[in-house]
Formats: sequence, structure tokens, C-alpha cells
Amino acid sequence: MTAVAPNGDPVLAARLTVPAVPGTFVRRQRLVEQLIEGARTPLTLVNGPAGAGKTLLVADWIAACEPGDVAWLTVEPEDSAPGVFWAYVLHAFRHHGIALPESIGSPARPGEVDHSLLARLAAWLNGRDSRVVLVLDEFDRVAGCAEVADGLQFVLRHAGAGLRLVVISRTEPLLPLYRYRAAGELVDIRADDLAFRAEETAALVDRHGLPLSAEAARVLTERTGGWAAGLRLCTLAAQRAGDPESFLKEFEPGHSTVADFLLGEVLRAHPAETQDLLLRTSILEETHPDLANALTGRDDAEPILEELQRANAFVEPIGHSWYRLHPLFAEILRVHLGVRHPGLEPELHRTAARWLIRAGLLDEALPHAADAGDWELAAAEFIDRLAIGRLLTGLAAERLDGLFARMAPEVSGPAPDLVRAARELAHHDVDRGVAYLRRAEENLPGGDGGDAAAVRLSCAVLRVLAARVAGSADMAESAARAVAQEERSLPADRLEQSPELTALMLTDLGSAQLWAGRFDAARSTLSDAVRAAQGPATALPRHEALSRLALIDFLDGRPGRAESHARDAIAEAEHSGLPVSDRTGVAQLVLAAVAIDRDDLTAARDHLDRAAATSAASRDPIVAVELAILRSRLLSARGDSRAALRALDDMARRPLVSAEPSPWVSDRIAMAMAAALLADGDPRAAVKVFEEQPAHGPESLVAEARARAAAGESEEALRILDALPDHSSRGPVIDMWVLLTRAQAVDALGDSAAAESLLLKALAAARPHHLRRPFLEAGPWVRRLLLHRPVLAREHAWLTGALSRPPLDARPWEDSPSPRPEPLSARERDVLERLAQLMSTEEIAADLHLSVNTVKTHLKSIYRKLAATRRGEAVRRARELGLL
Repeated sequence: MTAVAPNGDPVLAARLTVPAVPGTFVRRQRLVEQLIEGARTPLTLVNGPAGAGKTLLVADWIAACEPGDVAWLTVEPEDSAPGVFWAYVLHAFRHHGIALPESIGSPARPGEVDHSLLARLAAWLNGRDSRVVLVLDEFDRVAGCAEVADGLQFVLRHAGAGLRLVVISRTEPLLPLYRYRAAGELVDIRADDLAFRAEETAALVDRHGLPLSAEAARVLTERTGGWAAGLRLCTLAAQRAGDPESFLKEFEPGHSTVADFLLGEVLRAHPAETQDLLLRTSILEETHPDLANALTGRDDAEPILEELQRANAFVEPIGHSWYRLHPLFAEILRVHLGVRHPGLEPELHRTAARWLIRAGLLDEALPHAADAGDWELAAAEFIDRLAIGRLLTGLAAERLDGLFARMAPEVSGPAPDLVRAARELAHHDVDRGVAYLRRAEENLPGGDGGDAAAVRLSCAVLRVLAARVAGSADMAESAARAVAQEERSLPADRLEQSPELTALMLTDLGSAQLWAGRFDAARSTLSDAVRAAQGPATALPRHEALSRLALIDFLDGRPGRAESHARDAIAEAEHSGLPVSDRTGVAQLVLAAVAIDRDDLTAARDHLDRAAATSAASRDPIVAVELAILRSRLLSARGDSRAALRALDDMARRPLVSAEPSPWVSDRIAMAMAAALLADGDPRAAVKVFEEQPAHGPESLVAEARARAAAGESEEALRILDALPDHSSRGPVIDMWVLLTRAQAVDALGDSAAAESLLLKALAAARPHHLRRPFLEAGPWVRRLLLHRPVLAREHAWLTGALSRPPLDARPWEDSPSPRPEPLSARERDVLERLAQLMSTEEIAADLHLSVNTVKTHLKSIYRKLAATRRGEAVRRARELGLL
């Protein structure tokens, strides 16, 4: 006889059956473990939107883990009648073989249930030796019924360990979840837990016979938000595609079975006002009730959004009254918006932009102004809010650059031209940047209003940047004065909202002063930049200012302070998460230079590699010059003076970006060339370098004196040293070089006692900084004096150990001779020559017009043929064999 519910309808056995799990189902152990944990607590809630995989998750757990006696009920809307609901619960028990005593009874009327029946059921459950797991699937259909929820809560509370309740629902039930949560008696599996991860997506697609790469799985997971139904529907559609992987990466959700599902299951299930709000807010990444009201022209957004969130209709709260649509649902809604309301989307974007601007949310407003095609609004607000610095630094720089790259060329006015100028200067296209900047200046607004002052201030800040790139300290200082004047026209609180402007301007000004050799002014300006650069938006200018302060300290001959500033600059970059490609490279170069002076060549090589990895290596003339100079020094230190000279020749053939020459950069190049020539045994050529390029600063004058002393012109060397300015402004390294060079000159003139005295003073100046390399490069007379004076050797063991080592290229390659290697190809010889010049893989590729992968292939072949595992071994082996 067919069982009958209290409302007279037959009991439907299908509602009592645990759903079958398809063969393509992917078991996710992390969720299974949560369900296992839930079986130990009174209540488990599996809560998520339609198609999130809730039902199959629980059904698979039951089939796989067999958690004991299980009763399954798929809830229907008619179960809102308490008598019907409890009758079905009791039938579910019996259907699954759980024998209920006849004394419990059964509801007699559909609209009510006898409280004593619930008490008898709870008492029977509490007295059982084993638990019953009751699964209520699609409970959202009765979730709003207080009588059903109250009865369920009563039975659950009094059944003790005899009942474990699993509720599967799109919405939250009226059960007191907070109480269970506080007591640790609730396992809560939410939409975020149910969302597939990339590796789980790959497994799901693979179950359908479609292998998927890790990258494609990641893209598909991001596109669908890990939504189970979306992934399955996409996969089923991909099975019919010619190229399944490309389909899954590039499918059009607006024209797919995914769209049909969401539009049918979610959108059309709501009244017209709700559908209209969803369609109009689909243009937003995040929405607020007031913003939604502005888009709909109504005032009912708040209750609608709250109801959508409760119904798990792909709307989630993100705090402070803001909501977010599921990204795939939003994408489908936007397609549907275009069908239902053609041409409305640009106007919605314009409305959203204006509302967000009034709310002070410029970053959120700009994309909407762009999508509306209202570039005048976007550029004007960007400049008015003093946001021009965000194009040049900060986490949003790349995004803003991409956004304004779409600006139509016919858009005119000072604000659009300033934005264009900032973009071009950020890309180091000085000519185009200055052209746009000049056009903006020709149309600057008059008056003293805030908008006009903001335009003029932005213009002046960009002028400082343009002057820095052009290498003109005079232009930079003039523009900086204009910045200061315009800043006085604006309220202080408005300037405080854009701290990156001041930090950028000071860094650019200090860099221009540094290039011009105005070290004192540069030090003061860059120190101000460090103080002004506070907060994440100013990480890059702070990093750059600290790096350039380190360089000034090094050029002044103060290695301790230089190293400290360099490490602070690197720490700033690490702490703020600056990508390596965005860093200046100067700090690493300073550390490399200090390491060479200390004869720590391995550390120097590492710092040079790190500097070369930054984008500044190809666009900052200081970095380009110092890279070449320090590579040359490192090659000389390793005993390869010819390669050191070639490295400088290669650098000399590459024109510097700056329009104006730098006196100290010219000095540095001359000093490096002379040092390489001295290492190569050609002191006359070293002297000729300074005759063709007269020295400017004290360090280069000392280098000239050293070259003349090595060439036998000791008296001329002493004359140059005597003419040096007062040493009080010099750092200890320059003082040490003066003493060492003077000692060399007087030793050559036969005054060994004076030479020894001067050498002692030079050692005392070098010792605190462990400066070994100058003594290694000074010539054999230093080794003779030190190694033949036991007292000196004992007092300066930090140096004598290095002096007693044979030169690097004189050390044996192996204990026994190696067989002649396999010949290198012509291209491998090209690569090997550049390897010996300490060029990076990327630089070798660029120089030979090859791909990086091709260069790596050649390197592997070279290492194999030379029986080497590292570049240093390969170069030494090649020299030993006469290949270099």
C-alpha cells in the first residue's frame, strides 16, 4: 500500500533517495574531511549558490565513508507545512531501514505537528546506541518557515549524540547557528570552500577525457570563480569543440549553456525590479545600495541586495554595505544587459563614474569613465585629484598606464596632455613626453582656483622628471621652484592625500643634481625625499633616493655609510614588495663596488647580476655606466685585463640617454680605463687617458697621479697630490688612495722610509673598512714591503693573506692536465667571449641577436665541452686552453 502524507498526497520515494554520484565526480578530500568532522558535531551546514556541488558532495561522502545510519530527505516547498515536513522525515527514517517504534506516531494534519511527537522522537534518538545522520537537501525551500525550524531545533537539542543533522541549503536556515558556532558544535561549509581550486578543475576536466594544462586550469578557475556547475557545463561544451583547451580558456559565457543555467536558475527566479537591479549593477565589480539606486533610479536597492545575499543568488557581502556579484554571473548579465537594453551600458558607466568620484573613490571611478568614453572626465579628475604621480609609481601604475593607453587621440586639453606626457616619460620616451608637456603648458588654465593650481603643479612635477631624464640639473631646479610655488596655492590636506608627488619630485631633482656632480645639493634633496616618502605609495621613490644616497657616499669615499644606505634601499624594496624589474639597481652596484674593494669577488659578482636584472640597467645612464665599470674592475681583479678593457670599449660605444654630460661620470670612465690599462701593464696608455680626458674630482686626480707614478713620473704624481684640496671633505677611501699613491711615488724616488711611513698610514685608513683590493692593485712594492717586514705582516694579517695568494689566472686548473676538449663552434666562441666579459645571459642574447633560450643551449654545450659546471670555471678553462 502506498504511503500517504498528511496532505493526502502519496509519499514520493524519489525524495528519500540519496542521489547517485556520476563517474565524472571529483572527490575533494579537504571537503570530505570537513564532513567527517561534522559527523562528530550536532550540526553541519553546507551552504552555497545553485550549482555549487553541495548535494553531490554530501552524497559522495555517504557512499564513500558510510557514516552509519543515514536518512535522506530532499525538501520541497509543500514541506513548509510542519505536519508534512515531519511526516516525510519519519518516512525517510523508515525508507533507509531505521526502525521507528510505533509509539512515536505520525502527524495527523498537514499544518501542525503534535509537540509530544517531537519529544518522543528526540527521546528515542537520545536513547539509541548509534547515531542517525539526517540529511535535509534543498532546505532553502522551507528555510523561512519558523515552525519547521523551531521543531528541528527542539529535536536536535534533545536528541543528544543520537542525531547528527546535515543541512544543504542555498540560504541560511532559521536555526540559531551562532549558538552552535560558539559552542564548537557546527561545521560550516560555505561557497568559498565549495569553489574548485585550479588543480581540482584540472582533475574534473580530465575526468571528462579532456587533459588540461595547469595554466589553462588556472584561467578557467578564475573565469568561473571555481563554480562547480559552470566548470561542468563548460567542460561538456568543450567536448564538442575542435580545440577543447582553447575553448575552455576563451569561451564566451554570454552565449553558452552556462548563461542558460544562470539566467534560468537565478535571474528569472526573481521579480522584475530585482532583475533590473542585477542587470544594471553587473557593470560594477562592487556595488553599494546608494550606487545601485543611482543606476536604477529607484530607492529599493538595500532590501533587494540583502535578500539576494540571503538567497545565495551569486551576491555576497564584502563589508561596510558593499556587495559583489559572482564574476561569471556578472559577465553573463552584462551580455544580457546589451540584449535587453541596447546602448544603455555607456550611460550606466558614466553614472557610476560620477557617483564614485563624489564618494572620493577615484581609482574605482576611472575605469567607468573610460568605459563610458568620457576621457575628459577621467583625465580632469585624475589631474585635479593630484594623482599624476600614480602613473609613475605605486601598485596602480601599470593598471593606470593600461587604462589611459586607450584614451582617444582626439581628446584634447591640458589634463589629457599631462596624462599623455606622464605615460611617455614613464616609458622613457623623452621627446614625445616633452612634446605633450609643452602642449599642456601652452593651454594652462589661468586663475588661482584649485583646479588650475592642480594642473600647473602636475605640469611642474613632470618638468622635474623631464629634466632628470635629460640630465639637466638647472632645468630640474627651476621646475622644482615652480612646484613649491604651486604647492602654496593648494590646501595642505589636499597635498597630503598625494604623498608620492613630493617624494617623486624630490627624487627626480636629487637625481638630476647627482648627475651634474652637485653632490652636497643632491644629498640634501635626496635626504628630504626619504623623509617625504612614507607609506606604500612612495616605496619606489624612497628606494631610489636611498640608493642614490648610497652612491654619493661611495663616490665620496665613505664605504661604511654607502653600504648602510644601500642595504636600507634593498630592505625598503623587499619590505614593500617592489618587483625586481622595477628596482633601480644602484644599491646593488654600490654593494658590488664595496665588495670589490674588499676583494670579495664572489659577492661582487652576485650583486652585479642582481643589478643587471633590473629594468634600470637598460634605461638609467648611471646604472649602465657603473655596470660596465664594475664589470671591468671585476675582470681585472680576476686577472683578465684584456676583457676588462673590452667591457669598457663596449660601454663607450653605447651612447648615454642623458642629453647633458656628467663630469663625475666622465671621471669614473677615465679612472676605470686607466686602471684596466695599468692592470694590463701599459702605464703610458693610462697616463694618456687623463691627458685626453682631464680629471675633475679628487678621486680622479689621485688616479691620474697613480698612473703617472706607475709610468715613472713620480715627481709629477707628487705635484698632482700636493695640489689636491683640503682633505677634510674627503672620505677615508680617497685619503687611503692619496697615501698609497704618495707612498708609491716616494718609494720610486728612493725614500723607502717615507714610503713605509705612508704605507702604514694607508693601512690604518683601510683597515676599518677591510679595503684589500687597492693594495693588491698598487704593485709589487706593497707586497715587498709588507711580506718582508714580519711586524707589519702580523699587524695586518687581514691583508697579508690576500697578498700571499697567487693571481687567479695563475692558479692551477686541475692537478693533472686535461685532454684537449671538443672544438667550439663559431657561435659558441662568440658566446664564450661575452661570457668572459661577465655579461648576463640576457645581455649576450641581445648583443648577438639571439633568443635567451638559444644562448642557454650554447652555454650548456660550452660547459660540456670544457668540462665545467659554472661560468667562472668555463672561462678559466678556456683561457688555459688558449681559447680566449
